Amino acid sequence: MCHARDHQRDHRPTWQPDKGFTKRRSGSGSRAAAHLAPGVPILLICAVALVAFISGASASWLPLLAVGPALAAATSRPWGVLRIGFLAAALGAVLGARGGAPGHEQSIALSALVAVTLASGLASALRDRRERVLADVRSVAEAAQHALLEPVPPTVGQFQVAVRYSAAAAEARIGGDLYALVPTPYGVRLIVGDVRGKGLPAVGTAALVVGVFREAAYDEPDLLDVVGRIERSLARNLGPDDFVTAVVAGCSGPGRMEIVNCGHAPPLMVRDGEILAVEPTHPAPPLGLHALTGEAPTLQILSFADGDQLLLYTDGVTEARNHGREFYPLAERMARHVSDQPSHTLDALHDDLLAHVGGRLDDDAALLLLRKPAVVGSASGPEAPAALAETAARPAH
Repeated sequence: MCHARDHQRDHRPTWQPDKGFTKRRSGSGSRAAAHLAPGVPILLICAVALVAFISGASASWLPLLAVGPALAAATSRPWGVLRIGFLAAALGAVLGARGGAPGHEQSIALSALVAVTLASGLASALRDRRERVLADVRSVAEAAQHALLEPVPPTVGQFQVAVRYSAAAAEARIGGDLYALVPTPYGVRLIVGDVRGKGLPAVGTAALVVGVFREAAYDEPDLLDVVGRIERSLARNLGPDDFVTAVVAGCSGPGRMEIVNCGHAPPLMVRDGEILAVEPTHPAPPLGLHALTGEAPTLQILSFADGDQLLLYTDGVTEARNHGREFYPLAERMARHVSDQPSHTLDALHDDLLAHVGGRLDDDAALLLLRKPAVVGSASGPEAPAALAETAARPAH
């Protein structure tokens, strides 16, 4: 049995934002931008004052000083906007006096500058409030993702593991794609799935599937019974048009990998430098549709030797299109970027996928890569499994 323990619980999750499919600015970069941006309105004000001084037509340039506080509303806090507005008003008064502008014209220009400054200060206060609300929402989303998609350590039992996940919804952390990997008394078990639809309903269904899987994976000795538990739960909770495609897999013994494919994209097996699609021998419908079709999923048993890797993914990866409307060739790119470190492999795929789509994905996407590292001094005699083939297939009970 491939009994497993969960090591390195304090390790940072491999799906953390700076590792996801969607590139995002790091905290240091954002802080640097925040420190540099307030200087731009001041530079603009000084530039306008310098041009007005050199040209000699000082009064004509007074309206342009309002650009400073107006721009500061997007980069500074309210008090910063007021300080920049005060600087602009002071320079405006000096330029107006130097240019000999009539008193009433100078008063109108300075009043307009003060009005723009006050309006910009109010806009800055509203922007600051929205940013705080967004920060709170993001923290809740992070907590929800930790609850739904728990961090996966780099090593689970005898396997090396890496995960990459990205939600398509703007500013979202979770979506309709799901994954889970748990060490159980019956070996390491994992699931990767895709819920029909997007948004909050898809998130709720994904949470239901992951919760049932985690519970059943510990309780059920048979992997098909795990799938049966998920199917029964979805039958009670999903609508008639809802379903979930998924691949459920488990290591039930040395050199042995069990797979149940329920209408999902076939996993990719990496063996001796070759990429082989693990097509289901008996295709089964997605989870939630068993009552409509009457077809039951079957158990597929594969050899899984030292050095082998298994990649599970969702259609957000394979259906990603470039500007020429061409799908992402996952198997081809996997062969190009595969390495002995799953995290490095998925990092390379992440960069390649972003380059393919031009920087943004249009659908939720998840990748889970499992590798069995070679054991030094292990024997690989004739009894060791060496072929990617079905050695047993049986229907669900």
